[in-house]
Amino acid sequence: MTDSRSDAEWDGASWEARVREARRHGDRLRVGRIVAKAAGISLLLLFTLFPVYFMLVSAFSDRATSGTGALLPTSFTFDNFVYVMVEGNFSLYLRNSLTVAAITVAISCVLAMLAAVAVGRFRFRFRTAVLVLVLIVQMVPLEALVIPLFLQVRDLQMLNTVLGLAIAYVALSLPLAIWMMRGFVAAVPKEVEEAAYIDGASWPQMFWKVLFPLVAPGLVATAIFSFIVAWNEFVLAMTFMTQSQNYTVAVGLRQFFGQYSNDWGHVMAASTIITIPVMIFFILVQRWLVAGLVQGAVKG
Repeated sequence: MTDSRSDAEWDGASWEARVREARRHGDRLRVGRIVAKAAGISLLLLFTLFPVYFMLVSAFSDRATSGTGALLPTSFTFDNFVYVMVEGNFSLYLRNSLTVAAITVAISCVLAMLAAVAVGRFRFRFRTAVLVLVLIVQMVPLEALVIPLFLQVRDLQMLNTVLGLAIAYVALSLPLAIWMMRGFVAAVPKEVEEAAYIDGASWPQMFWKVLFPLVAPGLVATAIFSFIVAWNEFVLAMTFMTQSQNYTVAVGLRQFFGQYSNDWGHVMAASTIITIPVMIFFILVQRWLVAGLVQGAVKG
C-alpha cells in the first residue's frame, strides 16, 4: 500500500510538472508572437515614416548640411521655408493649387452625385453601355489623354488659366467618382425614398433630406479623391501652364532641381509645405465622413 501511494503521488507530481511546463511553453509562444508582431509593425512604420522623417530633417536643417545624407539634425532653421515662400514664389503656387483644387472638388462632387443618382435610380436605354464607357475612360492612361485634353482646352481658349486646368482635372476625377457614388446610391434602399414620397415629399425634398444625408460618406470620399488628384498632378499642369505665374505647387517644385545638382534643403522644405494642405483638408473632412457614416447607419 505504501509503494502504491508513492507511485500515485509521483504520478500526480509528474502530471503537475507537465502542466506547468505546457503553460510555460504556451506563454513563451504567446510572447514570441507578440514580439514578432511588434517587430513587424516597427519595421513597417520605419519603412513608411522614414521618408517623412528625412524630409523634415532636411527641411529644417541649415543649407550647408542639407542634402549631405545626415540622419540626425545638426541645426534648426526656417531659412529653407523663407526662401521657398519668398524667393521661390511658392505662396503664389499655393494659391493657384488651392484655387484649382477647390474648383475641381466642387464641380466633381456635384456632377458625380447627379450622375450616380441617374445611373443608380433611373432606367434608360444604353444605361449599361454608359457605365462601361465611364469605366473604360478610367482605364485609359494619363499619357494618352494629354494631347486630346490639350487640344480641347486650347480650342476653349483656356490655356494658362486656372479654370482650364480645373476642367481637365474634373475630366480625370469624374469616372472613378461616378463609380464610387453609384455604389453609395445603390446601397440606399428604394423603400426609404418611397416612404418619403408617401409622406408627401417632392423629389427635390427627398433628394436633399433623405438621399443626400445617406450618401454623404461617398460624397466626402469623392471630395478627398478629387482634391488629391488636383493637388498632386504634374503632367497636365506642366503642359497647360507655360507662364510661371500660373504654376501649381507640383510644377513649382521643379525649379529647385538643377541640371548638375539639386538644392535638397529647398526641395524638402517645399515638399513639406505641399503636404500640409492635404493633411489639413483630410482632418477637416474626416469628421464629416464619420458623421455621414453614422447618419447612413439607420434602418428604414
